Amino acid sequence: QVQLVESGGGLVQAGDSLTLSCQASGRTLSSYAMGWFRQAPGKQREFVSAISWNGGNTDYADSVKGRFTLSRDHAKNMLYLQMNSLKPEDTAVYYCAVRFGSGTFWLPAASADQYEYWGLGTQVTVSS
Repeated sequence: QVQLVESGGGLVQAGDSLTLSCQASGRTLSSYAMGWFRQAPGKQREFVSAISWNGGNTDYADSVKGRFTLSRDHAKNMLYLQMNSLKPEDTAVYYCAVRFGSGTFWLPAASADQYEYWGLGTQVTVSS
């Protein structure tokens, strides 16, 4: 069983930066792609960013491209999301997820149904 725990969320002002972390336990995830999704109140969960098993391939939603940077540390079984130039529209609960099972589990994916394990989320609030 895989457990994912997100941290690093908080209340910041527009233009500020935050780094979200996702600690994985229960299994080494170095062979699997991982990603971040977010869900704002009243909206559906949406893709933010994903990274391949070796970190060599990263994808970003257009809304965060150029502002967010995704990375992973295999030795620590950690996933990081560096968020710069935050905007009020970035306000949401951010979820960490990992691909597993069948399919191209080593490659990033933008669809939530491609991810098998999820964390409980961390709240990011950006004030204007």
